[in-house]
Amino acid sequence: MKRLLLYIWPLLMLASCRDDVMVVPMEDINTGGKTVKSEIVGMYLLNEGNMGSNKSTLDYLDLSGKDSTVHYYRNIYSERNPSTVMMLGDVGNDCQIYGSRLWLVINCSNKVEVARAEDAVRIGKVDIPNCRYVTFKDNFAYVSSYVSPVYGDGTSPLGMIYRVDTLSLQKTDSCTVGYQPEEMAIIDNCLYVANSGGYQGMTGQGYESTVSIIDLAKMQETSRIEVAPNLHHVKADKYGQLWVTARGNYTNETGTIWWLAKGADGKMQVGGHLDQAVSDLCIVGDSLYFYGSQWSEVTMTNTVTYGIINVRSHQVISTSLSNAPEISKIRMPYGIIVNPLHRDFYLMDAKNYVSSGELLHFLPDGTFDWKVKTGDIPAHAAWRYKIEKVKD
Repeated sequence: MKRLLLYIWPLLMLASCRDDVMVVPMEDINTGGKTVKSEIVGMYLLNEGNMGSNKSTLDYLDLSGKDSTVHYYRNIYSERNPSTVMMLGDVGNDCQIYGSRLWLVINCSNKVEVARAEDAVRIGKVDIPNCRYVTFKDNFAYVSSYVSPVYGDGTSPLGMIYRVDTLSLQKTDSCTVGYQPEEMAIIDNCLYVANSGGYQGMTGQGYESTVSIIDLAKMQETSRIEVAPNLHHVKADKYGQLWVTARGNYTNETGTIWWLAKGADGKMQVGGHLDQAVSDLCIVGDSLYFYGSQWSEVTMTNTVTYGIINVRSHQVISTSLSNAPEISKIRMPYGIIVNPLHRDFYLMDAKNYVSSGELLHFLPDGTFDWKVKTGDIPAHAAWRYKIEKVKD
């Protein structure tokens, strides 16, 4: 037995070492969908991965029409960057393309990975604590940060917005905002930040309910707009309005969506709201596509809704995105993105959070087209254009 153990032990150690450096191969999946050649040649999809599992991965949807069918490539980042320590990291929280670079916000790993948009080959990273979302203007990236550790002691400081030079990847400035800031949007020279107060809410101190306004010329918070508890997403439409989602407190306050517009004095103010839970949204033209996932800690149930809001009339014009049976089989919707050129759309299903999710494709009229297996918790996506342009 001792001889056997002496023989087996080195083999076990070798296997363990191999597992530590093993690179999961990229998988090429033919979806069967037909490509339509356009300025959009692909889409990156960032899978969050369950917190603490270090399983955030990056997939790529090839829409270039090289062989007339749509191909989906699972887990491209680890294969194209095999020497990167711990692969992509723990919990992917945002995915954006600015110019020729792909920006991936990796929340629990406290970093923003930056890669070439053409092939996802790594350029470098920016260390930012508990980072959440990224947006851009004039060759600067703005990253929201909770500041405090993800696994904290129940107390936390005010959040921060970090300014990063998109070329050098160096942090150049920062600004304090509300507690646990989430998504941001830029109109003119002002940055609008949705403050959630998520950590405060969980510890009984009450959620944040404000949108911070930052003067980008001075990189200072100038004021806050009172909106609703537990803010999350904020997106600008073509009319200069902001659409802000509020998640409520999961007990006696349900999710809502608010629009903000400039008043006669030129200052942004609350315009109104709809009693509609919106977990994620995508605006194309006058249409705001959304899904809502409303959890209740009272009934311990989750209610899912889909629809379209007209951003000009501020009305829900459709309470459905598709009549196809496949949409009713989505177990846990976790992301939505709409093609801005053709208006076909994609829904992301996180399933049970700990195994592979799915990406479902629907035609503009809601007809189901195809679905494909993704990484764990597919949630964030960005279009890749034939010629990447800097969009402020």
